[in-house]
Amino acid sequence: MFDSTPATPFTTSTAAPPNMIGLYGPWAATLAGDGPADFSWRNPRFTDLEEWRNQARSRVLARLAQPDTGGVPQARVVRTWEYDGLHFEELAWQLPYGPPTRAYFLKPAHASGPLPGVVALHDHGGNKYFGADKIVHTGAPRHPVMAAHQARSYGDRAWANELAQRGYAVLVPDVFTFGSRRVRLAEVAEVLRNGLHDDDHADEAGVAAYNQWAAQHEHIMAKSLFAAGTTWPGVFSAEDQRSLDVLCARPDVDADRVGCAGLSGGGLRTVFLAGLDPRIKVAVCVGMMTTWRDYLLHKCHTHTWMCYVPLLPRELDYPEILGLRVPLPTLVQNDIDDALFTFEEMQRADIILSQVYAKAGAAGNYRATFYPGPHKFDVQMQAEAFAWFDQWL
Repeated sequence: MFDSTPATPFTTSTAAPPNMIGLYGPWAATLAGDGPADFSWRNPRFTDLEEWRNQARSRVLARLAQPDTGGVPQARVVRTWEYDGLHFEELAWQLPYGPPTRAYFLKPAHASGPLPGVVALHDHGGNKYFGADKIVHTGAPRHPVMAAHQARSYGDRAWANELAQRGYAVLVPDVFTFGSRRVRLAEVAEVLRNGLHDDDHADEAGVAAYNQWAAQHEHIMAKSLFAAGTTWPGVFSAEDQRSLDVLCARPDVDADRVGCAGLSGGGLRTVFLAGLDPRIKVAVCVGMMTTWRDYLLHKCHTHTWMCYVPLLPRELDYPEILGLRVPLPTLVQNDIDDALFTFEEMQRADIILSQVYAKAGAAGNYRATFYPGPHKFDVQMQAEAFAWFDQWL
């Protein structure tokens, strides 16, 4: 029977502060809860580190549903040159899907003997037109968009070059949907093109137009990957592992001394690559550390679809993906005024990782630092990151 009794007026006066999904936010936040998740090393039910790690990594890999990326890629050298005391190689390899991957390899010119290696992971930055070029300077004139990007995000530096200058072998690959791996307009349905066409030599306006299109295409890509039975983090983490294969297979690289680092989207890639692959002996995550609660309640509107792994938040908090590598050395760098995160959740992520390392008896192998200013990996932060590599590699 229909009840015609007037309903009590509903107000939000006692509701939680505004969040991403309104009155549903507090309820959604309870689903994962505040305590250690089911597969957290902080959960009292785990006492054996390796037993926990095997279970937790297996669960993360199951949630990621990584696609088959083949064996060790057969990288070919497209060209070689020297610039500013460095030996450069442009490499290319073909994965089982998509266009060929392009990468840069840098090391000191005339270096002898196997060198410690670093996979340098480029950022997202709302710029899919470019990939590896965001953190490399090849000696050729920089595209104006890249010059502005490096000035804004990296203290006007190509940090992969700076690291190579210190005696490292550095591999900088493009990854899924960026640079050489970006989605080509001619290959998507006409209804999605918005009248745009591919341009491999676009000016600033052309790059901006593509990047705006690519931003709007992210939800299409994410939904399509879900429909295919995989996830966006599953794809890029698998591709980054193949890039690590390429670096470790080189005779001029000491495969027992390899690390990775990256800002923003590169920090996200660091979380997964360093958390999942024990070949990464040293990790530096820059400007990409928070909690699932921060994404849920406050900041999902500032982030790419690349971040999300269905069901995983009930089993492992975001920083604990990186914590899967405990006790291996890990540096996390945060920017206090980073608009991508709330400061409180950056701090909570630090507490979580500190507890993970403390429980493993390796508190000295973890460090988190907080720098003033907005989202960036500036010269001061680079100096700390490079010193961290020097200390441990």
